[in-house]
Amino acid sequence: MTAPGVLEPARPKEAARARRRFRGSPTLVVGCALAGLIVLLALVSLFWLPYPADDTSGGRLAGPGGGHLLGTDKLGRDLFTQVMAGSRIAVQAGLGSVLIAAALGVTLGMLAAFAQGWLDDTLSAFLDILIAFPTLLLAMLIVAARSATLGSAVLAIGLAQSAVVARLVRILVKRVLAQDYITAARTSGTSWPRTVLGHVLPNIWPTLVVNLALQFGLAVLAEAGLSYLGLGAPPPNASWGRMLQEAQATFTTAPAGALAPGILLVLLVIGVNLIADGLRDTLDPATRRRRT
Repeated sequence: MTAPGVLEPARPKEAARARRRFRGSPTLVVGCALAGLIVLLALVSLFWLPYPADDTSGGRLAGPGGGHLLGTDKLGRDLFTQVMAGSRIAVQAGLGSVLIAAALGVTLGMLAAFAQGWLDDTLSAFLDILIAFPTLLLAMLIVAARSATLGSAVLAIGLAQSAVVARLVRILVKRVLAQDYITAARTSGTSWPRTVLGHVLPNIWPTLVVNLALQFGLAVLAEAGLSYLGLGAPPPNASWGRMLQEAQATFTTAPAGALAPGILLVLLVIGVNLIADGLRDTLDPATRRRRT
């Protein structure tokens, strides 16, 4: 018997059914297509760019064409090159922040779930205080205390998101630990490490994966916000947020400078959110039945 929203470890037949649901989920397919397009653009930018990132020979605010697919910005840099480089920064920021949030959040959440008495109350209060601060505000404080680099932005966003992940993990783990099969496993002599690996983690990972997918989208938006404020990756790195900030003064004469990074930012966030929604339906068929 398991708590609502917590899945038992998948058996081979259940895993096969999950794979079929994965292939048959339109939401998941569309989300993977949208996010995959941005990821592909980021991967290509690692090996090839139309122009060097600091090349200003294209002419100021040139329109699309003449060797520049999207035109140029106010410094004469190729916009398509800037957009490609920005996609790499967006993906790096999302992945890096999620990895930090997952590592710290799962660790703190596990400690809080197994803690008792005053230690549990202290950890819970600490997590509530962190969550009370808006993610962007906390990230701004951390970046301002260090230096405006991509690494600082990723660290700041990951630390801010780790409290949300930790709180979720604490709730999920406590729910699993209250089940009868955990008591039976402990009574039979199973150690706590084996109990965690064999029973706790397999039951919380579906919900945790969905939440981390959502945190990826929030991290991308937070990095763009920090870059817009000048607290993200410094020049000559091309961040979508800084591109939006630089293009706002010339939007009426050269709208591509703001539309291109803005549209890709929206597509990436929508794609990741669709992936999270599709994963929730795929990993927890009860959710899909309630929607239909």
